[in-house]
Amino acid sequence: MPDTEQTNNIFETGGIFANRELLRVGHVPELERVVGRDDEVNSIGQALGPATIGGPPETTIVYGKTGAGKSLVTRCVAREAHTEAETNDITFQHAYVDCSDYQTETKASREMARQLAVNLDADVDVPRVGIAAADYRDITWDLLDDFGVDSLVVILDEIDKLDDDELLRSLSRARESGKSKTHIGAICISNKIEYRERLNERIDSSLQDNELVFDPYDAGQLREILDNRTDAFEDGVLEGDVIPKVAALSAKEHGDARKAIDTLYEAGRLAEKQGTESVTVAHVDDAVKRAEVNRFEKLVSGTTPHVKYILRALALLTTDNPAQAAFRTHRVYNLYVTLAQGEGAEPLSEDRVYRLLKEQSFLGVTESNHTGGGQGEGSYLEHRLLRDPEIVVEALDVSA
Repeated sequence: MPDTEQTNNIFETGGIFANRELLRVGHVPELERVVGRDDEVNSIGQALGPATIGGPPETTIVYGKTGAGKSLVTRCVAREAHTEAETNDITFQHAYVDCSDYQTETKASREMARQLAVNLDADVDVPRVGIAAADYRDITWDLLDDFGVDSLVVILDEIDKLDDDELLRSLSRARESGKSKTHIGAICISNKIEYRERLNERIDSSLQDNELVFDPYDAGQLREILDNRTDAFEDGVLEGDVIPKVAALSAKEHGDARKAIDTLYEAGRLAEKQGTESVTVAHVDDAVKRAEVNRFEKLVSGTTPHVKYILRALALLTTDNPAQAAFRTHRVYNLYVTLAQGEGAEPLSEDRVYRLLKEQSFLGVTESNHTGGGQGEGSYLEHRLLRDPEIVVEALDVSA
């Protein structure tokens, strides 16, 4: 007979979180939880306003860095537009397509049809494979007409990841070409300010001149965003200096609200795993370090073992010689040879290691500079690690 008390205890999560969903990536909160973006909310609202009274939504291109609130604001306002339209006896629908996940015209068209079918609670089969992009769009047009949808807006997130402009062209011409009676618009979200310049002229001419730029959040806005999510935690769990610390760090590093929220969540998770009763600044520091390790581990995970030996050699030299920032190729090479042989690998030539170090400099992992030698010496190349050596070593251990 199993020990019920012991079985239950293995699922114990502690008393840190009250509603962790508020801190998870992909969560779309209520509009009142969206802070620091009043002007942007109003601009998206104006673009969708005509659709709430049965008219055409205005196609809009939204720019901004990752974590600036583009997707969040757009999805929240689209959801509010649906509610507003209902009060006007208008059927408004929206479909959200993350083009980083659906990068081809066919996959993006399928996801658009699938999202619309779900939102309409339609009993329709949207096959995963086997039909063309135009066929998936035909399913969309049929759904719009069968359910009497007055207006539709398709949110194309990270649209610059799409392999061509055909889906956007089709959406912009659907009513004009008689494919659907519904008023159709699109909100195109991109991290690249030059996205519009890449559009086909025919498509660009059919778009309105609606462009909106989201600036990165500042420390005050980030703090307000995080304060607005404190009910994700149990009362009294967050120490008073935790949110100011996360906001200040995030504003200094990136201004990315998504990363700031994730840092707060990870700090809570660390406190939960350690069985502590509160989340402290020490948990924030550990969460930031863990995030840096994870990012660097992903960066080097696809590299060869020899690149990892080279990076480890440079990291160890940096740790052992704190007063020296950069190291000559030959010195890095000597330690690399020791590490490679220690792993039973045949070392590469010094020239090849030199080239790999320059390659890592191009990727932003290291910095390589020519330095003039003293009397009797020619110039030589020195290499400096651009990451904390402790982070690099830990990430390399994880990816080994």
